[in-house]
Amino acid sequence: MHEFTLTSGDTNLSVSALCLGTMFMGTRTDPDTSFAILDAYYEAGGRFLDTANNYNAWLDGHGRDSEEVLGRWLAARGVRDEMTIATKVGAAKKDPALPLSVTPPTNYQGLEASLVRREAEQSLRTLGVERLDVYYAHVDDRELAIEEIAGTFGELAKAGTIGVGGMSNTTTWRFAQARAEAQRTGVPAFGVIQQESTYLQPRPGSRASNFVNGELLDYVAAHRDVTIVAYAPQSQGVYANPAKPLRPELDHAATPSRLAVLDQVAEELGATRNQVVLAWLLGGDVPQLPVFGASSLAQLQEALGALTVEIPTELRARLDAA
Repeated sequence: MHEFTLTSGDTNLSVSALCLGTMFMGTRTDPDTSFAILDAYYEAGGRFLDTANNYNAWLDGHGRDSEEVLGRWLAARGVRDEMTIATKVGAAKKDPALPLSVTPPTNYQGLEASLVRREAEQSLRTLGVERLDVYYAHVDDRELAIEEIAGTFGELAKAGTIGVGGMSNTTTWRFAQARAEAQRTGVPAFGVIQQESTYLQPRPGSRASNFVNGELLDYVAAHRDVTIVAYAPQSQGVYANPAKPLRPELDHAATPSRLAVLDQVAEELGATRNQVVLAWLLGGDVPQLPVFGASSLAQLQEALGALTVEIPTELRARLDAA
């Protein structure tokens, strides 16, 4: 399986080009099926797993269900030293009695320094590991100065509690400021940013801070020690199931023509929509490392098939221009 390198300070982590997202493991995906998917991913050469400290509290879980499944699988298979594990902090519920929301009041727990350190220790125990290889600020905390966030994650990296720090669901300027502050104070800087990214594009003029955009691609092109990790590349199943409604931010006038070109290219390449989307992300001028989800072995194998899809220059130009 192809590899990317995640970098922060003196730490360099070689990771698989397709990261297996484990959000629903332990809730929607039962433990036995989860183990079967993890086994098959490992056997195919996959070595990069993504979870969080709040997966999946909104599906009758308690919030660390996914971490618990991964901890049990790592212990049962004895493969901890071969795997790179990413987890997150900041988007669990601040008040367990209230729901989460993407608009204020969000009820996110936030990124206050003592909370981040406490949650990191809990994730270490739950996963049964001695280091969190990749640790993300799951959602930016705009109530905190970026200097505090950069310092908290930088000190954790300096202490060896985490390997590479990252941010998710943030703006390019906040990410850039955090990296500059870390470099100014001499602590390891964030080396990865995880944003939503797929072939369909958000509504023109959207100010959503969770999508990969041109500004971020330009920043990463100039800072090759930063890796973009793309979550939700399969767009919650809309490529595999055309009858599934699009989310509002992707449902606009430009989407039908983009889907039409995607279908044409998929047919020419003898690939599925999902495989073309994953290959398109991986092969861009600024490569993006997809985090894909799978709730069955068939879905896993389909996603892994993207690694053998080569998009010729002419077809990529058609995809880009749609």
